[in-house]
Amino acid sequence: MVKAIVGANWGDEGKGKITDMLAREADIIIRFQGGANAGHTIVNNYGKFALHTLPSGVFYDHTTSIIGNGVALNVPLFFREYQELVSRGVHSPKIMISDRAQVVMPYHILFDQYEEERLGGHSFGSTKSGIAPFYSDKYAKIGFQVSELFDRDSLREKLDRVLVTKNILLEHLYHKPLLQTEPLLEELLEYGRMVSPYVCDVASYLDQAIKEGKNILLEGQLGTLKDPDHGIYPMVTSSSTLAGFGSIGAGIPPYEIRQVIAVCKAYSSAVGAGVFVSEIFGAKADELRRRGGDGGEYGATTGRPRRMGWFDCVASRYGCRLQGATDVAFTVLDVLGYLDEIPVCVAYEIDGKETTQFPPTAALEKAKPVWETLPGWKTDIRGIRSYDRLPENCRRYIEFIEEKLGYPITMVSNGPGREDIIYR
Repeated sequence: MVKAIVGANWGDEGKGKITDMLAREADIIIRFQGGANAGHTIVNNYGKFALHTLPSGVFYDHTTSIIGNGVALNVPLFFREYQELVSRGVHSPKIMISDRAQVVMPYHILFDQYEEERLGGHSFGSTKSGIAPFYSDKYAKIGFQVSELFDRDSLREKLDRVLVTKNILLEHLYHKPLLQTEPLLEELLEYGRMVSPYVCDVASYLDQAIKEGKNILLEGQLGTLKDPDHGIYPMVTSSSTLAGFGSIGAGIPPYEIRQVIAVCKAYSSAVGAGVFVSEIFGAKADELRRRGGDGGEYGATTGRPRRMGWFDCVASRYGCRLQGATDVAFTVLDVLGYLDEIPVCVAYEIDGKETTQFPPTAALEKAKPVWETLPGWKTDIRGIRSYDRLPENCRRYIEFIEEKLGYPITMVSNGPGREDIIYR
């Protein structure tokens, strides 16, 4: 059976914790899109980790971790992450890398930095990990697949071709040093030597695994509102963040994805620029940020303080719908235990009219939140393992959100650890 674990919002919803938890019963965990531009924070018996490329199931010795063809593979970062795990006592994970995955080139990172610098105050808030230039090249058909890393002559010929256009941009748009073929060629050949033990035909492997009834998890990066088609364009990422893309980014038939777990935070947070209707500021935001997550709400990749907000029912219902959620995992609920009352955004007001539909960006920029306020529960709920033991106001909050979403909340996370979960 194939399950997808995806974000319903802007990312940072706690997908890593849910993947790490469900991986206990899984055979295979697959990253199917994105790159090292976002991270998943994991807390388990080995300690606290921020994973950027490796799937969040690598901590179990019975699992196979796969980098799918849809991933932007930064080879040096991948191996740095791998070595860090092993150095901290984690067993050497079993890794497979799709021969059709493409490589983040050193110049992708440079172009990401140069473009953000050029845009100045109009920048996209990029993590400068090379993701937009990577996917631009992929769809312009000048990217480098992992399978191409093993032929010196072909690589040199292709690099010569590609660098013509890159160097025109560097010279005339960015006014930066030009790229040379030979150093890049040697770097790519070294990438090939690094990945060669792990490269295989992942799609064929997964076809056989599905036929054998293996349990497979697809792990998404970021969330619905960062999808390039359905998100807050243009302040989005460069690969589809939807569960539906899992079939493409992993190489499996779409009908094999039988369960979609959309992860929602009990409040809202976002990293980077873009419209954020339920955002809060000042002392309230600072307090929620300080208490949030495990050690505060800061980006796992950049360390940037996350933008904070109350729960947004409009965005979250839209996010769950686009993901095709069969289940909702409701995370970091324990963080809200300090509040006397909890505002919830239940609708938007746009041009004087109230709506519960999530609009395209042009209309979204005019949206104002419509609030309802629920009573808080004013107690620590960590350690509770059964739903009926939660305080009444806490259950009321969950059930109010569930009704507004229209999708079943089947998991409630009330702490950072694997065991901090309540099944409904």
